Amino acid sequence: MTYLSVENLSKSYGVDTLFSGLTFGIKKGDKTALVAENGTGKSTLLRIIAGKEAPDMGEVMTQNNVKIGFLEQEPALDDTKTIREYISTGNSEIVSIVQEYEKAVQAQAENYNEQTQQQFEKASEAMEVANAWDFEQRMETILGILQIHDLEQPVATLSGGERKRVALAFVLLDSPDFLILDEPTNHLDVEMIEWLENYLIQSKVTLFMVTHDRYFLDRVCNHIIEMEDSKLYHHKGNYQYFLQKRAEREEIEQTQLNKAKQLYKKELEWMRRGPKARTSKSKSRIDDFYETKEKAHSQKESSEMQLETSMARMGKKVVEVKNVSKSFDDLIILDSFSYSFKRGERIGVIGKNGAGKSTFLNILTGKEPVDSGEIITGETIVFGHYKQKGIEIDESERVIDVMKGIARVIKLADGSEVSASQFLEHFMFTADMQYTPVRKLSGGEKRRLGLMMTLIKNPNFLILDEPTNDLDLTTLQKLEEFLESFGGCLILVSHDRFFMDKLVDHYFAFEGDGVIRDFHGTYEEYREMRAEEIAEEKKIKSESKPQKTSKKEKKRTTTGKSLSFIERKEFNKLEKQIAALEVEKEKIATELNNTGMDYELLTKKTARFEELEAEIDGKTMRWLELAQREEEG
Repeated sequence: MTYLSVENLSKSYGVDTLFSGLTFGIKKGDKTALVAENGTGKSTLLRIIAGKEAPDMGEVMTQNNVKIGFLEQEPALDDTKTIREYISTGNSEIVSIVQEYEKAVQAQAENYNEQTQQQFEKASEAMEVANAWDFEQRMETILGILQIHDLEQPVATLSGGERKRVALAFVLLDSPDFLILDEPTNHLDVEMIEWLENYLIQSKVTLFMVTHDRYFLDRVCNHIIEMEDSKLYHHKGNYQYFLQKRAEREEIEQTQLNKAKQLYKKELEWMRRGPKARTSKSKSRIDDFYETKEKAHSQKESSEMQLETSMARMGKKVVEVKNVSKSFDDLIILDSFSYSFKRGERIGVIGKNGAGKSTFLNILTGKEPVDSGEIITGETIVFGHYKQKGIEIDESERVIDVMKGIARVIKLADGSEVSASQFLEHFMFTADMQYTPVRKLSGGEKRRLGLMMTLIKNPNFLILDEPTNDLDLTTLQKLEEFLESFGGCLILVSHDRFFMDKLVDHYFAFEGDGVIRDFHGTYEEYREMRAEEIAEEKKIKSESKPQKTSKKEKKRTTTGKSLSFIERKEFNKLEKQIAALEVEKEKIATELNNTGMDYELLTKKTARFEELEAEIDGKTMRWLELAQREEEG
């Protein structure tokens, strides 16, 4: 069954044509990725398919009764609502049933009487009829994984990353048949990405997405649509298969182009001789000549990003960290940390959100003071620090004016000098784009501008914090090529596992309480090692605890009456709830130990941890109460 049919779709903004004449379809069960360069209209195409924007020409048709879920690259949420209210606007019927049930449970816990018991039974029956037990379980799981804990938090107070995660939770909970995702892995840590990978692989949902994460794309998708010059190329397979087929196609195209050029030279000589007899045969040859000429000159202008830096000279002294400590209240970021950076060293920094990674980078560059210890920076060191949130400029400014505000003349790696406009062209900013306000650039184009502003200083110590977000795959490969040949020091923070493993020699792993492990190996090897360590710690901890009576051996109540069917369902549900809360509590405990977050988020996490302890105690008491009643009944 075909879920989506796109016929002759075109879209322009003013004189700029994003795409024209696009025609394709997506069948039920397909997991499809769209691959194209930044600025070619990927996000616009997704918005049109989702019904958020109208095309100039063409038609988008979806199967009747197919429910579509859409995650935008930069979601627009309702700032007047809390997270709970926003999520409730999706699958509103089931959400409202779950909320009524939760109210009934709370009312019964606070004041157990006939009225609250009837309210509870009515809410439980509604849950049963709507099969909402599974939804509630899914909601708890998804919100927990995406670290969305305070559902009463106003949407208006969320950061960009939090908004993206809330929007992702909303679209997943709404249980769509056809899911459209625009850069879903942005603002997710690696654990979240791996969970989302498994969720989408196991789900029967039909998927159409744009992503730059190659591991994610390779593991999730079975169909790739490549868009180039408004032409579509279909690849039935994963990312590796796509790379192979694209290379084969480009090789064939180049062979055909070379043949056309040779034939064109031969026919051009014949045309210049000016044959006197214009017979039908010669006229046909003349027509063929012009067709050959068009083919011979059909090679598209190669417009590739050229990353260059002359790199300031680096002396023997790089950066030395001596017994540095840094903490925010009870959160320890660094505890007497020492390290001497070597020339040409390449280090990846890993750890959960909130572990202190950004703080560490700011300490290295002198933007954040230390509590104790010192940072000794060599006289020749020039830092280039690309921050996760990108460039901070007035977006009403034109690209060329932003550039000239930094430098009008730039020195390249070969010693030559170019103007600001010429340097922009190295970063694929055409003459027209240079006079465009920054706000009109795509997400990937803004990233390119940010990288350009970092490299213009010719750094020899390069620090990149999540540089891959929103970059197209071609630009990402160019960035990799540049960084592979970069001769200075490199510190890299990224959730892109492929990117990290390809470029760094070892990792600084932030494991909490100021512990930074220097790990030599791949990211996957580190994850496997930590999983084994955590499993062993849990085993030792469980073996050291006194054995308790199994919950299955316990029964419940407190009034001497046997439990009703509804109360037994509550009892069983309490077991699952307590287990889920224990998992969340353990996860937050790991986060507080393992990762670096800003102070506000840290405070929020700590408060949530305390809430969980209280909630677990409360639910455990209720469980014991019901168990006692059943036993006495």
